[in-house]
Parts: sequence; structure tokens; C-alpha cells
Amino acid sequence: MKCKEVIFLIGCQQILINGDKDTLAIIEYLCNESNDLYNCAVYYARQIWFKTKRIVTGYELTAQRKSNKHFNAGYASSMQQTCLTVGEAFKSFKGLLREAKKGNIDQKPKAPNYRKPNGLFTVSYPKRWLKLVDGLIRFPLGNQVKAWFGISEFYLPMPTNLRL
Repeated sequence: MKCKEVIFLIGCQQILINGDKDTLAIIEYLCNESNDLYNCAVYYARQIWFKTKRIVTGYELTAQRKSNKHFNAGYASSMQQTCLTVGEAFKSFKGLLREAKKGNIDQKPKAPNYRKPNGLFTVSYPKRWLKLVDGLIRFPLGNQVKAWFGISEFYLPMPTNLRL
């Protein structure tokens, strides 16, 4: 009996976006809100660390930040990705602390720090929320964006070097 080898190909690539000014404004707004959410999550995680010496997980951060205005500004699953990123940073910090305690590293690890205010941070959409419509990728937006801007999604062209 032969075993089939399964290979998962996962990749990430940067794509220069040439969209209309409204689409670019929405993307910039989402990235700014993601940056602000990142800083809020880092603040919460740092406070827990400094007061209790406990490292919070990305899932705890997601649950804690669900009522945050920056979390609600974007699509929930993409903002969850931002909180999970902060959780990963603190998990790495925990690993560094463990190694420092063993004497494997010389410098004392520092808790993850904040990003610059008014900066831009990655907005990641899980694949299941993206739809391909007539060669364009549909990106859903959160309820707050729908209420403020009157739109529920935006579209970007499918990269030509990717296959479905």
C-alpha cells in the first residue's frame, strides 16, 4: 500500500495596489485601525504581565478587545488576526524569558512594545472570507465601516501570478 504525500503550499506576497482613491482610503483606514488595535492589545497584555507576571494568549486578547472601537472598525476575523499577532509576540517573549532564566541568552528580554501612533499595521483576512467575483477578490468590511461609509465590501483584482 502506497502512502500519498500531501504537500501544503502556503505563501505570502506583497502586491502593489492600484485602486481608486476611495478604495485606498478604506484600506488605509483599516490598516490604521489595526495599528491602534495592536497598541490597545499590547497595552492590555503588558499590564497583565507587569501586574501578575502572566502572559495572555491571543484568544484572551481577542475576547478582551471585542468591545474595543478599533476592533469593531474592521471585519471581526481580520481584527482577531491582529490580536493573535500580539499573542504570538508575547508567546515569543515568554520563550525568551525561559531561555534567559536558563542562561542561554545574555540580554534580559523586554516585553513587546507599542507601534508608532497613527501608523499602519497589517490587516489579514482568512481565506474563507474572501470571494472571487468576476476576477476580483471581494473583501468584506465590518458593521462600523458599513454604517459610516455606506459600503459593505471592496474589491481588488486577483493577482495574475496566482492560480485558484
